[in-house]
Amino acid sequence: MERKQAEYSNLDERYAIQGEKYQGQQYSHIYFTRLHHMRNLLHALVPSWKPHLPVTTVLGLEEGKDCIIVGTLYKHMKLKPSILDEYSKERSAIPLVKPHNFMHPDDHLILEDESGRVTLAGAIPPAAYVTGVVIALHGKETSAGNFLVEDILEAGIPPQITLPSINEDKYVVFVSGLSIGSEKFNPLQFQLLIDHITGHLGDENEQSIASNIVRVVVAGNSVHISPRFFNGQAVASKDQSRIAEPIKELDIMLTQLVASLPVDMMPGSNDPANFSLPQQPLHRCLFAGAATYNTFSSCSNPHQFELDSVRFIGTSGQNIDDLYKYSDAKDKLEFVERTLRWRHLAPTAPNSLGCYPYTDKDPFLVESCPHVYFVGNQDKYETQLLQGPEKQKVRLICIPRFCDSGVAVMELGVQHVEFLNKLRCLTMLYLSGVQKMELLFNMNGKS
Repeated sequence: MERKQAEYSNLDERYAIQGEKYQGQQYSHIYFTRLHHMRNLLHALVPSWKPHLPVTTVLGLEEGKDCIIVGTLYKHMKLKPSILDEYSKERSAIPLVKPHNFMHPDDHLILEDESGRVTLAGAIPPAAYVTGVVIALHGKETSAGNFLVEDILEAGIPPQITLPSINEDKYVVFVSGLSIGSEKFNPLQFQLLIDHITGHLGDENEQSIASNIVRVVVAGNSVHISPRFFNGQAVASKDQSRIAEPIKELDIMLTQLVASLPVDMMPGSNDPANFSLPQQPLHRCLFAGAATYNTFSSCSNPHQFELDSVRFIGTSGQNIDDLYKYSDAKDKLEFVERTLRWRHLAPTAPNSLGCYPYTDKDPFLVESCPHVYFVGNQDKYETQLLQGPEKQKVRLICIPRFCDSGVAVMELGVQHVEFLNKLRCLTMLYLSGVQKMELLFNMNGKS
């Protein structure tokens, strides 16, 4: 069967650091750029939100007078780790407790702009916000010098290009957390996935489905290299080959894929790439076999692209994992949704999430709403069809770690049914020689 094709556009140029030059600059520039961009957006929304109220700065607050202020949130957290804690951990006989979440009942929010900062009170829950989010607040200054919040305005889901009408199914497969080289990695599981995607597995019906797959996205943490090799000591010659073994095995398996269809390779927190966001593409020399094919694309993290005018954006999971440490939500999908409503992929960068110290831009700002927003390396598979106030429709996907779950996610980019364009998700489960496909969501996104 002939594999379907899709027109592909890589939109990662905004995450490239090639033109940047580090000269010892601090992170104030990226916060200023973020505040300037978001404040313009929020000021444009204020007339339709609270047209009767004046907009002022923190320095211009007057006690008891209702007004609107716009600024960047700072979350004061009692349990937030600091370099001094790391130092005392090394020197103390009693190790410090390291909880998975650093929230505390005494946490409070502060709003700051170029003129000053003010502590917030009232109708703004600290648990729902993190440092770096830019919002507008309605309230008034109290006699204690705090700002009593009465209402909150977020930027909201950004505008979206119209979802195109396509009369055929085309699938995109997402997989993350392969962790090749770890004890959890099962080569048979990954080989089953490869055989299914390339059409070497299943009956004629499943091969027909496989022929509709137009792209595979590998969303980070593809290899696992033992931490004992990163102790600051020189690596012995006998261990150098062990470090390269997981990458070589990944290259062999990727070569099977790229020989059949296009593959996008994203770096993750455990991969041999730069630590801070945006992570730059993995060097092609790591993939001696796969890189010889023009279907192999080494991409950045975050990664943004279009397939037949359907826009995708996603990360390898660091942004959502960091929100999980410093705020609270009912599930990971709520964190994903918040980043869209805040119009920022990584609001905690650079406060608690490493990022490059840009001087004249913030590449993580979300200016156009994607049709599909995916996040890799999560604990379990979750998905939701989010609908915005201006008829935006976004398929949110949490991709589970493949080494733990044996699950890959197949996204039906666009399907035309009764003149309505919908996005839907399927999972593919691979367990010990048995391949199984489960249709978890129908065209309306309901289970």
